Amino acid sequence: MNIKKVIAPTMSEAMKKVKMELGENAVILNSKVIFHGGFFGLFRKKSIEVIAALDEQPMHVQQTRKNKNRKIPNTGIKPSDLSSSNQKVGQKDTDILSEISELKSEIKAMKKSNQFYNQYPERIQKYLFKLIEEEVNEAFVLKIGEVLLEKWRNSDKKPSDLELSQWCETFLINQLSHVNFNGISYKKKFVNFVGPTGVGKTTTIAKLAAEAVLEHKKKVALITTDTYRIAAIDQLKTYAQLLNIPVEVVYEEDDFHSAVIKYEDYDIVLIDTAGRNYQEKQYIHDLQSLFGDETNIETYLVLSISMKEKDIERIIENFLELNFNQFIFTKADETRSFGIMYNLICKYKVGAAYITTGQDVPDDIIAATPKVITEYLLRDELS
Repeated sequence: MNIKKVIAPTMSEAMKKVKMELGENAVILNSKVIFHGGFFGLFRKKSIEVIAALDEQPMHVQQTRKNKNRKIPNTGIKPSDLSSSNQKVGQKDTDILSEISELKSEIKAMKKSNQFYNQYPERIQKYLFKLIEEEVNEAFVLKIGEVLLEKWRNSDKKPSDLELSQWCETFLINQLSHVNFNGISYKKKFVNFVGPTGVGKTTTIAKLAAEAVLEHKKKVALITTDTYRIAAIDQLKTYAQLLNIPVEVVYEEDDFHSAVIKYEDYDIVLIDTAGRNYQEKQYIHDLQSLFGDETNIETYLVLSISMKEKDIERIIENFLELNFNQFIFTKADETRSFGIMYNLICKYKVGAAYITTGQDVPDDIIAATPKVITEYLLRDELS
């Protein structure tokens, strides 16, 4: 097997290099974004590193046949010595063979997949491989491929790169345009933020509180139910002091009802909930009981897009009974693939309100829209 590593400014250029060096049947084993150069971490250049392989099995078989006629030299090693050695490293050898077997299976699957994508013109493949690199679900990628191929065939002339880019962008935007992306409406008095530990709920709330106070001139209050972490309470109190707004710590249902009365004349109340292992439904039920029958409330599920998609899906499945309104995607600065946003919105038919891009308050937060998410997916490819 011939394995090559290529580095190029974009994925499309990397694919061209792979094709030139290994040919049409090359299989992409791995791709990642790398940075190099710069001065003290500044002005670094981004490149794409791709590891590809070409299965040269026929040549290997031919060589093996030639070697059959060769005499095996006498090494002086007795069969008993080999047996003893095998007993010592047997498990290690078994592990290595297992890994090789798995790698062969993966390469075979990738080769089959690569051959499937060869049915598309190379310029369409560029967009499909870009979406795969972003970890967009393959079913969605194939659907996009069908649309682009149909437009290609129905076009009177060979489409330009600009047209292909616009076709792909328009399709992605349209697929996301059937759900709500409005963000906080200010029609509900209480805005509840839920989600697992460590996704950045408290920092996100501080950013949105600052926007409500400074930009929308709203009378804002904060509630925290995160009594499990003293640091979280102190952090929220610090933000509240900077914005000159009140914050209430709620320990149980009666405390929440008292806070509702206390903040009766406020425009909006943002609620920071405890981060728990929400793969356990019991914690969802605890949240439901805490807020009781309060209806003047909208809920946002805060999720880090640096998490594993399967873990996120388990959390979402449990939160569905809470009837949350929209997603908030955090930590876009901590990942290099953004397809998870597209996958979750399409699968659950739930829109996104915001995307956070760092820790700075009140900055590092943007309104999520179909166009913004599409730009994340097709960065470097949009003309």
